[in-house]
Amino acid sequence: MFLTISTTGSAERPATDLGFLLHKHPEKAQRFSTSYGTAHVLYPEAEAERCTAALLLEVDAVALVRRGKGKGRGGAPDAALAQYVNDRPYAASSLLAVALSAVFSSAMRGVCNARPELPGRPLPLRVEIPALPARGGPGLVGRLFEPLGWTVGAEPVALDGEFPQWGDSRYVRLVLEAETLTLAEALRHLYVLLPVLDDAKHYWVASDEVDKLLRAGAGWLPGHPEQRLITSRYLSRRWSLTREAMERLELVRLAEADDSDVEEIDNAVAAETEAEEKPTPLAVQRREAILAALRAAGASRVLDLGCGQGQLVQAMLRDPSFTEVVGLDVSVRALTIASRRLKLDRMGERQAARVKLLQGSLAYTDKRLRGYDAAVLSEVIEHLDLPRLPALEYAVFGAARPRTVLVTTPNVEYNVRWESLPAGHVRHGDHRFEWTRDEFRAWARMVAERHGYDVEFVPVGPDDPEVGPPTQMAVFVTAQEAKAA
Repeated sequence: MFLTISTTGSAERPATDLGFLLHKHPEKAQRFSTSYGTAHVLYPEAEAERCTAALLLEVDAVALVRRGKGKGRGGAPDAALAQYVNDRPYAASSLLAVALSAVFSSAMRGVCNARPELPGRPLPLRVEIPALPARGGPGLVGRLFEPLGWTVGAEPVALDGEFPQWGDSRYVRLVLEAETLTLAEALRHLYVLLPVLDDAKHYWVASDEVDKLLRAGAGWLPGHPEQRLITSRYLSRRWSLTREAMERLELVRLAEADDSDVEEIDNAVAAETEAEEKPTPLAVQRREAILAALRAAGASRVLDLGCGQGQLVQAMLRDPSFTEVVGLDVSVRALTIASRRLKLDRMGERQAARVKLLQGSLAYTDKRLRGYDAAVLSEVIEHLDLPRLPALEYAVFGAARPRTVLVTTPNVEYNVRWESLPAGHVRHGDHRFEWTRDEFRAWARMVAERHGYDVEFVPVGPDDPEVGPPTQMAVFVTAQEAKAA
């Protein structure tokens, strides 16, 4: 990975002052060890009129895999070959952002003891990155950098120069130029926005990432027009962390508008809302309803089909009545996150024997899923195209055939109660459909009749007298089990 930072100057203000700001001497080539390789700093040119500092990061693919996701007992399958055969040695990513922070930490903080007048002085800056992943294309690059005072050049890189008809890749050659920014501001912009454009991080995103984001985003992120996108992507789309960051950014905005300290605003808000009871999130209510239905069914060996990031699996493992829990998902990345959430690599042997994560598709029959007491399809069916539902129905109700099946899905009638949801929109961009109560019940009854189940319906969340609950749940029980009960 390669990045250059250039500036221009004069005899009175030589461009080589860049060396003082970066704390790296222009006449030396230096190297620094990082967790994932070696970073080199060198100056291709260093004259009074123009100075360029280059950061070259050599990535150690083996170290990346050993320290990366999916390691240890119970680690989810993580496409091992893809760990080695990928764009990491070439395209800028969170690896480069972390190297920037490590190698230029003092410059990023705006500290220069040798020349304390330099950090606050705007410089004519030019930043070049030959290959940068940009999920969203050159347009998104402009929307992220231009509001910060940069002139942006984002030239798409062809997928294959020999076959132009194949179109452009997701990479751009980035050139940024600015006259009014300090070097510290420029480095903080890059530290946050490189992984945002890649829309991925090479390490597990924990709660301390919120503090890192707010420190690097101080002074520019609270007012950025793409604040929500930046926050969500930087925090790897972890909803709880994104919400926390957005709330803290709003406090910063309010404090700036009121010309007061954040602590004063925070204390005032806490005093006003201290007595208010926070509503239980719908996701928590849904998990509680599922767990109650599983306990009522007497299920001990349970499948979580479409387990996602493992929240329900984690909840079931807290209850010793569930002796075996299997999470299945088609997404390797989701399974990796679930493995991390569950801490499978540090779990004791007895607990580890209770849980298993499998990669697989519900569009196909899978003999690994046979013989279980219950299966859960929580917020899964709406992610499938309608023509593929019959395949899922047969794979679950026909082939696997657990005694109890729980299916939850959004109630589209309730969408009018979400103030933030535009009219006619589904709740998530990946939802292929959302059903009314009548549509869901008609489908569930048809499935039950076809495969020999009885079905009952349970509301989840506040049951609005006009539009019903936000989530609807169908409880399927095999006809033989229902008669025995």
